[in-house]
Amino acid sequence: MTILAHLWSVAAYIVPFIFVLSLVVFFHELGHFLVGRWCGVKVDAFSLGFGPELFHFTDRRGTRWRIGALPLGGYVKFHGDANGASMTDGAAAAAMSPEDRAVSFFAQNVWKRAAIVAAGPIANFILAIVIFTGIYFINGRALLAPLVDSVTAGSAAEAAGFLPGDLIVSIDGKKIESFEDMQRIVQTASDTALTFDVDRGGKTVELVATPRRRDISTPFGTTRVGVLGVETHAKPENWRLQRYGLGESFMRATGETWYVVARTGSYLGGLVMGRESADQLSGPIRIAEVSGEMAKIGVAALLNLAAVLSISVGLLNLMPIPLLDGGHLFYYAVEAVRGRALNEKAQEFGFKVGLTLVAGLMIFATYNDILRLTRQLMRWG
Repeated sequence: MTILAHLWSVAAYIVPFIFVLSLVVFFHELGHFLVGRWCGVKVDAFSLGFGPELFHFTDRRGTRWRIGALPLGGYVKFHGDANGASMTDGAAAAAMSPEDRAVSFFAQNVWKRAAIVAAGPIANFILAIVIFTGIYFINGRALLAPLVDSVTAGSAAEAAGFLPGDLIVSIDGKKIESFEDMQRIVQTASDTALTFDVDRGGKTVELVATPRRRDISTPFGTTRVGVLGVETHAKPENWRLQRYGLGESFMRATGETWYVVARTGSYLGGLVMGRESADQLSGPIRIAEVSGEMAKIGVAALLNLAAVLSISVGLLNLMPIPLLDGGHLFYYAVEAVRGRALNEKAQEFGFKVGLTLVAGLMIFATYNDILRLTRQLMRWG
C-alpha cells in the first residue's frame, strides 16, 4: 500500500471523527453561550478545540471565536472566569469596575448561573432529538416483522413454548411493530418475566418468558443484556418501510433519546453494582473507529452516531463531579440551601479532585481502546 493510500485510509476515520465530535461539542458550548448571553453575561471566548489557535475572529460584542489544534473538546470562557471550566479569577474579580462585575459570570445570582451551566447538557439532548427527527422524517424507518423463524435449544423462548412461525404482537400489553422493538424490550428485561401475545396461525397465544442475562459484543465492547433465544431470517418479504410525518417523527425522536438515556443510565448503574463490564467504556480511538465505519454506511448512520454521542456527552456532564457541569450544579444547589457559596479553597480542592477523576476515566477508556485494538491486530496477525 502506498503512502497516499495509507493517508487516505487514516483520513477516512479521522475526518468523520472530527465532524461528529465537533458537532456535539459545538452545540454543547452553544447552549452555555446562548443562555449566558440571554442572562446578560459577557462572553470572552468561545473555543472549539484546545491547544494552539488555528483560526479566530472577534465579534462585535467582544467574543473571541477560536478553533484549537486539538479537536477533543471546547469551552466557553465567561467574563471573570480564570479558565474555560468557569473557575473564578479572584484577583481579577477584586479589581473589576462595577460595570465589569455586572456582566461577569460569578456576579450573577445562583439561578442564572445554574441555568447557564445546565444549558450545555440540555443542548446535547436537543441536538439528539433534532437529528433523530430529521432521520425519521427524511428516511423513515425500515421495520422487520417480529416473526420467529427459529428457536434456540435450551433458551428462555423454548422453555416458554415459542414455535417457528409465531408472530409477536405485544409484550406486557405494549404493541410490537418490529423485531427491533422486541429486542429492545427483551435486552433491558433480563431475569424479568415478560408476557408475550403471539399470533400463531391466526390465533392469539399468551406466553410468559424470562430473558436470560448474557454477554454480547457491541462496537463499543462487551455488554450484558437479556436474551430470549428467537431468531428471524430477515427475508425481503418481511421488511417494510414506515414513513412518518414531522410531528410523529419528533415524538419518536424524543422516545429514542429517552431510550438511549435509560440504557446509558442502566449501564452506569450496572457498572457501579458490578453487573456490567467496564470494557465498554470507550475513548477517542474507538469513537474514531466507529465514526469511520458509520461514514462508510452513509450520512444518516454518521448523524445517528452523533446523536447517540451527544446524549452520552450530555449525561456525562450532568454527573456530580467537580469540573463537569453536574459538579457546578451541585455547588449551586449547596449555595442555594446555605445562602452562600462554598469558599474558594473548597471549590479549588473539588476542581482538583474532579480533574483527577475525569483524567483517570479518560486514561482508562483510552487503555480499553488500545487493548481492544491490540487484540484485533493479534487476531489479524
